[in-house]
Amino acid sequence: KIVSWNKKLGDFVKADDVLADVETDKATMEVVGYEEGTLLYVGVEAGKAAKINEIIAIVGKAGTDVSAYVAAEKAGGNTAAASTPVAESETAASQSTANAAAPAEEPTASSNGRVKASPLAKKLAADKGIDISKVNGSGDGGRVTKKDVDSYIPIAATAAEVSKTTTAVENPVGGSVKPFTTSSGEGHTDVPLTQMRKVIARRLGESMFSAPHFYLTMEINMDNAMAARVQLNELSPVKISFNDFVIKAVALSLRQHPNVNSSWMTDFIRLNHHIHIGSAVATPEGLIVPVIRFADQKTLSQIAAEAKELYGKAKDKKLQPQEFSGNTFTISNLGMMDIEEFTAIINPPDSAILAVGRIKETVVKKGDGFGVSNLMKLTLSCDHRTVDGAVGAAFLQTLKKY
Repeated sequence: KIVSWNKKLGDFVKADDVLADVETDKATMEVVGYEEGTLLYVGVEAGKAAKINEIIAIVGKAGTDVSAYVAAEKAGGNTAAASTPVAESETAASQSTANAAAPAEEPTASSNGRVKASPLAKKLAADKGIDISKVNGSGDGGRVTKKDVDSYIPIAATAAEVSKTTTAVENPVGGSVKPFTTSSGEGHTDVPLTQMRKVIARRLGESMFSAPHFYLTMEINMDNAMAARVQLNELSPVKISFNDFVIKAVALSLRQHPNVNSSWMTDFIRLNHHIHIGSAVATPEGLIVPVIRFADQKTLSQIAAEAKELYGKAKDKKLQPQEFSGNTFTISNLGMMDIEEFTAIINPPDSAILAVGRIKETVVKKGDGFGVSNLMKLTLSCDHRTVDGAVGAAFLQTLKKY
């Protein structure tokens, strides 16, 4: 999907200029020109999605006739009509901006009425309900960045506005209750689907309704792991989390149970010799799964450093395709959000996914008396086409030992 064009027809484009911002199913990225030249043709308007192999733009020598390229593309099966010149749409946008009421704060806009902002800044502003035209940009040419949106402070509400939203609380003793009156009627907001949300819905729907899921839950005593983590973090150059422990333990367990490190391929089962662990991360747009490759061969410090970098990229929508693909097993951890246990939907093409709950202090019998232990529940979701119950249970027993 073309989020926005940064150049208009007739503009001169340098080899490293950003032509457009595009949204894929996982990230928002910039399209950079390959050669210097003039923007001669725009094939897909901002806000619309491009078909696979469709020409979105042509850059070349000024005055070159590109109609043959466009005609050849249409003849090849693509029906993309030559789009309205970007300059025209920008003029219309400029006129509508001029007719709008003047905002309370000075807008950050270019001379043609467009607000210069990175895709991440636009998305962040939309999520926070901030009018991005009111944010002062610190980037090149006044471009609004993520930092600008994060540090933006709106003008304080006036006393009159505050008073409108303040309701006095009456003493109910000996008094009457005022009839309820609502300040607004019923309503709803329809949120357009992002490319990421469309893919999540399709893939997880296919997984849930095509793969016969079954679930195995086991309780793990984390006392030794907690003590070991304290000691390791005294030496490790990167802070090691409990999730890093789980990633490493899962990777070593998969080495001993290759059937769990498999994929259903319709006519055969693929047993993967490599172990790539996907670790699910929640973002405002939806779930994304950065992948730690060859996790069984990496140290805890290496896993911790790589995971931290990948999670940061995921939240900033900077992950590259090779960083969120190729998983052979997935971990979903909600323990940091106080969830004790849950079941997760298998992430294709994996045969299993591990749902990790929180570590909970629990009173247990110790010797002749009682004591407190730190327990964590793990739930393994398995695809019964590739993983039988006994196989999944044996995997969890190995994981428990690690």
